Amino acid sequence: MKEFLQKRLVRPILQLLTQGITPEKIALSLAFGIMLGVFPVLGTTSLLCLIAALLFRLNLAAVQLVNILVYPLWFALLIPFVRVGERLFGVPPLAMTGSQMLALAHADFLHSVSVLWLTALRSAAAWLLVGPLGIIVLYLILAPMIRRMAHLHLLSGAQAGDRR
Repeated sequence: MKEFLQKRLVRPILQLLTQGITPEKIALSLAFGIMLGVFPVLGTTSLLCLIAALLFRLNLAAVQLVNILVYPLWFALLIPFVRVGERLFGVPPLAMTGSQMLALAHADFLHSVSVLWLTALRSAAAWLLVGPLGIIVLYLILAPMIRRMAHLHLLSGAQAGDRR
């Protein structure tokens, strides 16, 4: 797992730093990628990440990479968002599991849209309660971490230059 995270997350972040992207922009890209990556409407996360990257001038590669990496989290949070949306709107619980919803979407996407569109809207409303705040909190956590990574990376580069 450590090697996976090193290869798929840490190295790409270090590469972005060497391209002159600020730690703050990287942190914001990651925060948007994580929170938009768990937006509970199937098939929308990549488009939302693209729009956010364009609007906020974020690194699209970083946003989309994180969006892809958080897919297991998306699946884990799907039903909680559905349940919160149901409570917000006072409707009875949907008698479907996350797996059943995905199977329906994969079997017949248009039919799944006609069956689940209200559930998707309620889930999106639930996400709106936590998503924007989540982006802010993640940014506040990630920015100092990435600044530290950048500082350590610069120090290790300077030390390597001293050895030459």
